[in-house]
Amino acid sequence: MTFLAERTASVPPVVGDTKSKLSGSAWLGAALLSAGVALVSYRYVAQVGPVSPTVAQNRFFQPWIIVHAAGAATALLLGPFQFRPVLRRRWPRVHRWTGRAYVAGCLMGGASGLVLAAGTSAGPVAQSGFSAVGILWLYVTARGWGTARAGRFPEHRRWMIRSFSLTFAAVTLRIYLPIAMALGFSLTSAYQVIAWLSWVPNAAFAEIYLRRGKASPAAVAITSTPLWRT
Repeated sequence: MTFLAERTASVPPVVGDTKSKLSGSAWLGAALLSAGVALVSYRYVAQVGPVSPTVAQNRFFQPWIIVHAAGAATALLLGPFQFRPVLRRRWPRVHRWTGRAYVAGCLMGGASGLVLAAGTSAGPVAQSGFSAVGILWLYVTARGWGTARAGRFPEHRRWMIRSFSLTFAAVTLRIYLPIAMALGFSLTSAYQVIAWLSWVPNAAFAEIYLRRGKASPAAVAITSTPLWRT
């Protein structure tokens, strides 16, 4: 019996270690994908490299693509690091300043994204999809910033998870586009679907994650710790 009790008691740490490793691997994958897309997107700021025909035909391509790329790429590059507890614990001031830069990038990217959505040549379905994500991106990011300033840090982290799920649409869009091309869709047809597909599943996954987190004592403990203590 003692042996069985010891074996049973040893299971939770192993399960916890496995979950921790999976979580770390997921974060690393998201961070690498985000960095890759962000660095490639900065080409619009430098005005070098190829431009998709659908993007180039946008009525408001210049100068709004530069504003959009600068803001969205910066948010995409910084976003993953905002969710690392070790960074918040060791360098809280860095977390706050990179958080401000992330919010500024989202606001720039979202506002300019609405302008570009209005000028898209991909049709009304794509226009409505890109407009919807732009509005939601601005809203959830503003809520995240507002709750941080009010000291409501559990709420702040929840809103910023929602925000980054939409920021990450830049990555999922670039994953789905070549798949759509390989399946024989035209670029215009692909954009009409991906304008919604690039962010709706992301937002749904964030909500599922947040709802499951409510039932997790560990998640409650993490999200209830004030920022100045982490």
